[in-house]
Amino acid sequence: MQGADAVGPPQKAGDSMHPRSLIGRQSRLPWLAAAATAATVAAAPAEARVTRIVIDSVTPLTGQAILYEQIRGRAFGELDPNDPHNSVITDIKLGTDADGKVRYETTFNLVKPVDMNRSSGFLWHDVPNRGGAGTIVVDERELGDIGLRSGWQADNAGNTGIAANRAAGTNHWVAAPIAKVNGLAVTGNVFARIVNQSGADSKPLTVQSNPMPYLPATLDTTKATLKTHTKETVDGVITEGPSIAAGDWAFAKCDASNPFPGTLIDNNPANAPGNLPVHICLRNGFDPNLLYQVVYPAQNAYILGVGMAAFRDVGTFFRYETTDDFGTRNPIAGFVKGTAVRGVSQSGNMVRQFIFMGLNQDERNRKVYDGAWPIIAGRRVAANSRWAQPDGVLELYQQGSEGPQWWVDWADPVRNQPAGSIFSRCNTNNTCPKVIEHFGSAEVYALKLTPEWIGTAGDADIPLTRNVRRYYVPSTNHGGGAGSFTHIPATTTGPTCPGNNFGRATLAANPVPHTEITNVLRLAMRDWVLKGTPPPPSRWPTLAGKTLVDANKEAMGFPDGVPGIPDSIFLPENFAFPVFDYDWGPQFNHAEASGVPTNVPPPIKKVIPMKVPKVDADGNEIAGVPTVLVMAPLGTYLGFNITAAGFHQGQVCNYVGGYVPFARTRAERIAHGDPRLSLEERYGNHEGYVAAVRAAAEKAFSEGFLLPADRERLIRQASDSAVLR
Repeated sequence: MQGADAVGPPQKAGDSMHPRSLIGRQSRLPWLAAAATAATVAAAPAEARVTRIVIDSVTPLTGQAILYEQIRGRAFGELDPNDPHNSVITDIKLGTDADGKVRYETTFNLVKPVDMNRSSGFLWHDVPNRGGAGTIVVDERELGDIGLRSGWQADNAGNTGIAANRAAGTNHWVAAPIAKVNGLAVTGNVFARIVNQSGADSKPLTVQSNPMPYLPATLDTTKATLKTHTKETVDGVITEGPSIAAGDWAFAKCDASNPFPGTLIDNNPANAPGNLPVHICLRNGFDPNLLYQVVYPAQNAYILGVGMAAFRDVGTFFRYETTDDFGTRNPIAGFVKGTAVRGVSQSGNMVRQFIFMGLNQDERNRKVYDGAWPIIAGRRVAANSRWAQPDGVLELYQQGSEGPQWWVDWADPVRNQPAGSIFSRCNTNNTCPKVIEHFGSAEVYALKLTPEWIGTAGDADIPLTRNVRRYYVPSTNHGGGAGSFTHIPATTTGPTCPGNNFGRATLAANPVPHTEITNVLRLAMRDWVLKGTPPPPSRWPTLAGKTLVDANKEAMGFPDGVPGIPDSIFLPENFAFPVFDYDWGPQFNHAEASGVPTNVPPPIKKVIPMKVPKVDADGNEIAGVPTVLVMAPLGTYLGFNITAAGFHQGQVCNYVGGYVPFARTRAERIAHGDPRLSLEERYGNHEGYVAAVRAAAEKAFSEGFLLPADRERLIRQASDSAVLR
């Protein structure tokens, strides 16, 4: 059932054989010349670097055979805004101190063997997701690996914008300057949205689950606008409702005991805590049938790219330096043999943006990371434009799809952007890392993945370079499911749709896991970096293999009559979120996703449709890495689900997958009009099902996508299951 769909032999970076990759060699992204200049900067002592580290705590870390310790601390650093390594950062010259330097403070968490002679020398630098704490897993500690995690988001990630939360919590943050002109903070319009809310209480402005980070520059609502929408389709058709008069709402907190106009919020950044999240109070309360969109003049424009550079500097300090400027020793100095940066979902998108910005070369022209592993991440995070919202998940009017999302130079004729790639900068100075990326199908349906594979024109497979491996895990949820060989879920309640109060799904949660492929790729990355052993061949759906098709039921080959899946879900207004080509205004660089957006919200210039994977007669995807549950299915595993109620009812339920179990018997199947064979028709009995799992596990193992221990565990779990007992 699985397809081997890598495109041809690996090519050198930038040497795609397709004609489009040869278009406009002279019109590549205009910063290439500057990047080449950066590669020739003399390797003198750098002015921009981590200058000081402070160790705040050292505690034992249990759970593995090797004795480990966890070191929490902070790093202080400075950047030269005129250094070509840093000049890519939007607004960096608006954040200087009196001496012309830009300074930051960031957190880090380092885990390592107490006896460093027991270390493998492999350093994982993990990117926090929305500031979250964490460390490397036990399996990596059993190998003697070193784990580093440090801040990169300077915009209140993990609710760390409040000083008290920073002092008390374990989440990661970066204290970076805000943009100022002549000593005054810049201002500009930003937008936020409130959806699926009701009642008289005030509602917070959030991005995903975090507070909207930008405070109003004024509480005068005549300087802002509050509009409503009665409907928004997946493909960008908006039906506006009534606007809310300036006198009928306030930037205020209110409830039944403190009704409209409530208590005005504190919009002074100096008066934390209590100023975030920003609240909106309505005279007549919130209508759950309406989406509310506010545009307001904001202050505290964080120079977000400073956080990206701080992450680079922390990584290079722990890899290369012996001490800081004050004599504090690097606890792992001299022990690092190889490094990889890794992030999941939002933080995986950060990895792609980090490489795109050329930050894998430090100020002394050294490569920071040998490897990079962006996980379930198919775009670049919005973290280098003024007023960006890095917590966004590509809902309407959120940045993240701008510019090249692919690994080789490739033209973008649909958006009329110059040819370029994520590797364009690092190709000029030989600092591109070895890349492993893996995804599931939820990234296709709601996180706009497939342009990374086929460009915006969508008419040709973009080849991979020899230092990139791509693995697609078919028919899976965002990040994979919980696993297990359970035919009928314990609960019939659908999972919560991720995103900004999006709603709940109708179908059960998709159980197909990513655990096994993650276990394989963890070892593959280490061996690729430390030993030069190449990972397994790439596997993903392609146009050439006819496994990547138009996003409609007929092209997909999706079966009729699958219970709970109406034909209406496959309509363009409900299915497969497209990329929107926004016009953010003349001060925004649409190829770089940098600069200053002035069109807020932006007009949609073009709607770029997605391609999606082809499916079999059961509705399960046919291309990608071999996966045991998909090869020995108990039902239809979907990369999408259907929103049950609320503003998005009947549409794809953002990036959550679904599951529709097969009937147990033929009689049950016929009674429900289900076109898919029942379990008994497929496997006969329990022993037949276990045999199918064993065959699937052996296939995945033989092709290099299942470890021996996981193979035996899956067979044992299937044998112990209640399937067809």
